[in-house]
Amino acid sequence: QVQLVESGGGSVQAGGSLSLSCEFSGYTDSNYYMGWFRQRPGMEREGVASISGDGDTYYANSVKGRFTLSRDNAKKTLRLQMNNLQPEDTANYSCAAAPTPFGPRSYCSAGLCYGNDGRPIGFWGQGTQVTVSS
Repeated sequence: QVQLVESGGGSVQAGGSLSLSCEFSGYTDSNYYMGWFRQRPGMEREGVASISGDGDTYYANSVKGRFTLSRDNAKKTLRLQMNNLQPEDTANYSCAAAPTPFGPRSYCSAGLCYGNDGRPIGFWGQGTQVTVSS
C-alpha cells in the first residue's frame, strides 16, 4: 500500500524559508510522478509543483523562482524548499503521487485532483500546515 508522510510545516515570517519533506513507501516504481498541492483558506486545492521520475519539474507560476522541488528515489524522499515565503503561501500542503503525469494540465475540483490525463491523483499524504505572517 502506498503511503506518503509529510513533515516540515510550521510558521514563518514573510521572506522566510521552510522545507517540506515527504517520505514515500509501498511502491518501488521510481517513475511515479510526485508533487505538492496546497489548499489555502476558503479556496480549492491547487497544484504547487511536480516532478517526474527522471527529475523533470513543473512549478505553478505563483511559486516559480521561489520554490524548488527535488526527489531522492534511493531514500524515497521528496523535498520542497520554499524561499521568500509570503502570506499568500499560507496553506495546508499535501504530498501526492501518481503513475501518470500531473502538472500544467492538472486541476482540482470538489475535493479531488486530476492529472494531465484527467485521471484522479490517487495517493496523498495527510497534509502539513504552513503559515506565513506579514
